[in-house]
Amino acid sequence: MSEETTLVIVKPDAVRRGLIGEILGRIERKGLRIEAMRQMHIDRDLAERQYDEHRDKAFFGELVEFITSGEVVVARVAGDQAVSVVRTLMGPTDPAQAPPGTIRGDYGVVITENLVHGSDSPESAKRELDLFFG
Repeated sequence: MSEETTLVIVKPDAVRRGLIGEILGRIERKGLRIEAMRQMHIDRDLAERQYDEHRDKAFFGELVEFITSGEVVVARVAGDQAVSVVRTLMGPTDPAQAPPGTIRGDYGVVITENLVHGSDSPESAKRELDLFFG
């Protein structure tokens, strides 16, 4: 068993749609722990640092605009293989490709508003958790 921590962001579309409890409940029912959590508005500077790895990509501006468009819930989630477990629960980035039973497969509509973010590696998780939780 490999204990890990990861960042989860319930994105503005999910907050607007009232899916905070559903998303966090799925994470808890899977056996992961929510160690810290808060609702916030991500400002442009933080969003650009969060998505820095995509800065040179055509969709960078769209990512920043979306994540700053409303309230989000950020959570530090821990448990056995938390990074990969959360990624599996979320499903593929494109909701049209996400299987039923995943968050994006059950609730997602378009790729640009895909409900939830989860760190993609333990290294990314550390960097992202430092951004949001210090």
